[in-house]
Amino acid sequence: MSRAGEALAGALAPDGAASGRSAPALLWRFSRPHTIVGTTLSVLALFAIATTAFPAQPLGAELFDLFWTLVAAWCVNIFIVGINQLEDVEIDRINKPFLPVAAGDLSRAAGRRIVVACAVIPLVLAVTQGVAELVAVAVGLAIGTAYSVPPLRLKRFPVLASLSITFVRSVVVNVGVWLHFSHAFGGGSSIHPAVWALIAVTVPFSFAIAILKDMPDVEGDRRYAIATFSVRLGARPVFAIGLAVLTLGELGMATVGAALLDDANTAVLVGGHLAACAVLWVCALRTDLADRAAITRFYMRVWLLFFAEYAIVAAAYLLG
Repeated sequence: MSRAGEALAGALAPDGAASGRSAPALLWRFSRPHTIVGTTLSVLALFAIATTAFPAQPLGAELFDLFWTLVAAWCVNIFIVGINQLEDVEIDRINKPFLPVAAGDLSRAAGRRIVVACAVIPLVLAVTQGVAELVAVAVGLAIGTAYSVPPLRLKRFPVLASLSITFVRSVVVNVGVWLHFSHAFGGGSSIHPAVWALIAVTVPFSFAIAILKDMPDVEGDRRYAIATFSVRLGARPVFAIGLAVLTLGELGMATVGAALLDDANTAVLVGGHLAACAVLWVCALRTDLADRAAITRFYMRVWLLFFAEYAIVAAAYLLG
């Protein structure tokens, strides 16, 4: 733990001192906090389900395993968003000038040190934890690199870009983290129904997040030839697609999901997803697509609903 912390602190120390900002604050901004919260909630939800399914482990050992799983997940998260910021400095100066590298608060050299540390730390941890975690970490790092870095730079291609984000958020995270906890707690390689439920509902959410995130960034993306769906189709069709996909996901979990998931609490699944769907539509109807700030607010509320999915599904199984 101390070596992991020293690696990240060492990467930030020169820039933290030079810019007058603390190293933790710079790292927090660099990490894109909403993505860190999503990653944290996904790990915590899967941990809660695993401890319920395999309750024989001592609590201290479970919490120790949870901590290091979170460290690995946070590092992979920071690597993915960090390498994107390093490759997109000029675009971010137009689209997201508040990001630390684009704002000049963090140098590219310091950013590269953070990204390298955040690649090495989870790989080292994964080597000690077995094949499931190693594969999940390696796949996450590889797709994150392919998304942002030439020659592939998948973000240039809207279909591949959205599929990349969807696959990592909905499949790699849920399956990889679950298999790690299952093996660690003596459960083997079977996939719990709750994990399939999480995959089913996070696929539409991850896809919607992947296409909606570019809606406020049309100016910079168009200038640097990043052909997102928003650049190609315009804001209104992309907004409609995202809203439709999210609505189908919420209603699907409230109906088909509740009918098929025998061990889950039906009232929690139905009530939680219908409430989330109502909130989604209230936010959508209040969004002015001509106002970039309003689009950004809607996008961040979609992230809040994404966070809620892990709470709803985990609660449905814990109370089932």
